[in-house]
Amino acid sequence: MTGESDVKFALGAGGRVVNRLGVALAVLLLVAICAWAGYVDGERRGVDQLRVDANHRLDLFASTVDGIVTHSEHVPATIQLHPAILSLLRTRRASANSAPANEYLRRLNAHVGSLAVFTLNDRGVVVASSNTEYVDDSLIGSDVSFRPYFLEALSGRVGRHFAIGVDGGSAGYFVSHPIRDGARVVGVAVVKISLKPIEQTWDMVGAPALLADANHVVIDASRADWRYTALIPLTVEQRVDHQLTRLYDEVNIGEFSMAKWIIPQSEEQRIDNVLVLGRPLDGLNWRVMLFLDLKDISREARIEAAMAAVATAFLMLLLLVLVQARRIQRQRGEARRVLERANAELEMNVRTRTRALTEANARLTREVHEREQAEQLLGAAQNELVQAAKMAVLGQLATGITHELTQPLGAIRTLSGNAEEFLRRGQMEPLTGNLQIMSRLADQMGRIIEPLKTFARKSDPVRGPADVGHAIRDSLFLYGQRLGTMQVRLVNDCEPGSLFAWCDANRLEQVLVNLIGNALDAMEATRSPCLELAAGSLDSEEGDQRWTWIEVRDNGGGLTSLARAQLFEPFFTTKPPGAGLGLGLVISRDIIRGFGGEILVSDRPDGGTCFRLQVPSNAPIAS
Repeated sequence: MTGESDVKFALGAGGRVVNRLGVALAVLLLVAICAWAGYVDGERRGVDQLRVDANHRLDLFASTVDGIVTHSEHVPATIQLHPAILSLLRTRRASANSAPANEYLRRLNAHVGSLAVFTLNDRGVVVASSNTEYVDDSLIGSDVSFRPYFLEALSGRVGRHFAIGVDGGSAGYFVSHPIRDGARVVGVAVVKISLKPIEQTWDMVGAPALLADANHVVIDASRADWRYTALIPLTVEQRVDHQLTRLYDEVNIGEFSMAKWIIPQSEEQRIDNVLVLGRPLDGLNWRVMLFLDLKDISREARIEAAMAAVATAFLMLLLLVLVQARRIQRQRGEARRVLERANAELEMNVRTRTRALTEANARLTREVHEREQAEQLLGAAQNELVQAAKMAVLGQLATGITHELTQPLGAIRTLSGNAEEFLRRGQMEPLTGNLQIMSRLADQMGRIIEPLKTFARKSDPVRGPADVGHAIRDSLFLYGQRLGTMQVRLVNDCEPGSLFAWCDANRLEQVLVNLIGNALDAMEATRSPCLELAAGSLDSEEGDQRWTWIEVRDNGGGLTSLARAQLFEPFFTTKPPGAGLGLGLVISRDIIRGFGGEILVSDRPDGGTCFRLQVPSNAPIAS
């Protein structure tokens, strides 16, 4: 029977372990699912908002480009109405007088503000032009019959093409129109529109962008290295065609830096952390493409995922606490019933005992009564001691709470003012960052006043590997505005993730905030204030403990021998009346000593003061 009982007990214990492992895995899976859902939702909402803003900017850009180009598109259709143009084309002699036509085209070009307006005969030779001085398609006598805009207009259609002027001319948008003498096309009227105004509109897009023509060649971009590159690899036929038409003159069309990923016809595509939005420009056979960085959105989505995971874990923990509380309550009920049955059996046995046993029981009862009285007295004394200890701790918290809350409150006041300005400007991203920092500071203040809620129980610091660089960075953040106002030169040699200390990260940050604030106060009258932060590690002389040290150095006026002697005394301060309570260094020293470390102070050889924190680098080795 004993062996069978042992087997049942072992099976029951094994089943409970398996059940607990299954519950733990289920909880972890649920937390992971919630975190993923939070990430996906946050990223989706961020991308949607970014897409809406980008499409609005693309609409404005498309309207601007349309206004720049279409402003002069009607000009070629009106050129044939002038008698000097038709007369020149009817003559068909090279020696014909083109001066009246040139003068008309020059005045027309000056009126519409284009680069050039010129006329070609049916052989593609420029016979009249507003541009008689510069080398370009519009130079009189130039043969541009190879240009697509000439060929399309000669066939009776309106030609529209981007091209670079021959012989190193400037780039422009050419619009051509056939000139008819009756039913026959006798020439071509062309206007060259400048693209320079488009370059001035890239700032309104707010992100890297480019403009590509029908050949998928970038003809303009916000980045100079993108211009005249192909979005897709060009075939041999396409390169030969470009050489024949000389649309890009002698420019060597390179490959776009992201060409192997880009789909030029796509309205939207995502490449790593870049969202590419494309938009065709009506009537131009051009396409504008906008490249939006998604790193900020991914970071916000990760924050939402972390918040969702934390909330889910908290709810699961709360549920576990409730289940455990019910189990404990049930066990207590069973123990009470067992005790009641045992008491009943004991009473029955007592009644069957002899008189001698009754007397012995009476003596035992008296002894128990005396012992209970002694225990009551001892309990009362212990309660008094506990109450006295609670009052002492409460007094310690009450003296330090005002000083510890001053800096977070000041930071919240500054951040809230910044948030109002960002809200007034409509800058939502920095506004969100300020609100998140204010939330963290509020949480920090909550942790500071937590000992007052528990009234007398001073909670031990939660020790663990704390990132020293991270704590220094967060401490400096609270003084960002003041550092800028005082024009302090900051030297910080400790990067996050490079050095760790075995302590409570939040309390270490409180100590650093106090020391940095004291250093800034000491440099108020310094001409060129300099704040130096350094950190490192070293082994103890015994060799069984490793220490992490942090130094906060300033180039202020330093400390007198009297001030250094009283520096860690309560209510001693070198600040003017009302500027400090003289408790910051006392509380900081208590926090560091609670970690098993120490604060040291020394004068710097070139003037100023150096505060050195020395904290264990790792958990103490159990003896």
